[in-house]
Amino acid sequence: MRAHWNSPSAEVPQEAVIDLLLVVSELVTNAIRHGEGLAGFHATVTEEGVRLHVRDNSDVVPADAYGSGEIPPGHPARGYGWPLIIRLSREITIEPSPEGGKTISVLVPLT
Repeated sequence: MRAHWNSPSAEVPQEAVIDLLLVVSELVTNAIRHGEGLAGFHATVTEEGVRLHVRDNSDVVPADAYGSGEIPPGHPARGYGWPLIIRLSREITIEPSPEGGKTISVLVPLT
């Protein structure tokens, strides 16, 4: 990603980088806290943005995985991760991993 962003033709807005870092942080934190541990991470720069693949050790799909992105009422200290991921990402998929657990893939636009 650094090589892509340092190329003369790449103009990535600072806000897009902040969004990307927030989505990475939320996905990895969720894998550690709710997915029985981080089992894999891969990021690929595409023309549309950065595609992230985060694998954990749990087969459980988050209840709000394909929700609206609304902030949940009555959860003052938790429950904001998935709404942020939904709002900042595109093409969210959750698939079982052959090794067990699941892989969550998202595309974070860099525009």
